[in-house]
Formats: sequence, structure tokens, C-alpha cells
Amino acid sequence: MGKNILVFSVVVVFLFSITYAVPGIATYYTSYTPSACYGGTQEGVMIAAASDKLWDNGRVCGKMFTVKCTGARNPVPHPCTGKSVTVKIVDHCPGACPSTLDLSREAFAQIANPVAGIINIDYTPA
Repeated sequence: MGKNILVFSVVVVFLFSITYAVPGIATYYTSYTPSACYGGTQEGVMIAAASDKLWDNGRVCGKMFTVKCTGARNPVPHPCTGKSVTVKIVDHCPGACPSTLDLSREAFAQIANPVAGIINIDYTPA
């Protein structure tokens, strides 16, 4: 009986530790400071701004997300590079922001052709 409980516990812990990708939309921006999280401090170029959906009153500042392009949202054919990128949330993309994550141009270019401008993505906490 004790062995069955141990096996069950391990299975439950494993199932809850699996991270599932969340679908979203990505765009890009090119002016990185000042930012809502770090003011005038530059945080590198593998960064992103979070939409209202993720912002959570700034609690997402500094969190890392792995992002992968999953397809086009406009007529640009096959924008995805097949790569993923890990970005740090440094800013807020409020209100009418068309995307879930507004990536730096450098981060966007890692996963898609910047000519696309807007893409479908999957993202997971890193």
C-alpha cells in the first residue's frame, strides 16, 4: 500500500511540473529605454514588453519566457525560423497593444522574419 501511494505521489508531482505552451501573438519594438520595469537602465536586447493579459500590476517584471513562432498572422509567407528565444520582461505594452508579447526587434528576428511584423507564438515560463 505504501509503495502505491509513493508511485501515485511521484506521478502527481510530475504531472503538475509539466509546463504547457500558451498560444499568443508577438510583435516587435525598437526603443528599449525607458521601460516600465527598469526605468532608464538597459537590460540587454533579448527583452519584451508584456500585454495587459500578462502584466499583473508589474509582477511579471524580470520574469523570463521562452517564445517560439508558430505561424503567420498576415500575408508574409513562412515567417518562422524554427528557433526559439528566451526573453526577459522589462516593459508594459498597455491598452490597445495588438500582441501578447512585444519583443525587441533582435528577439523577434531570432524566431521570425521581421518583415512579418506580427506572428503567432507559443510561450512558456523559462
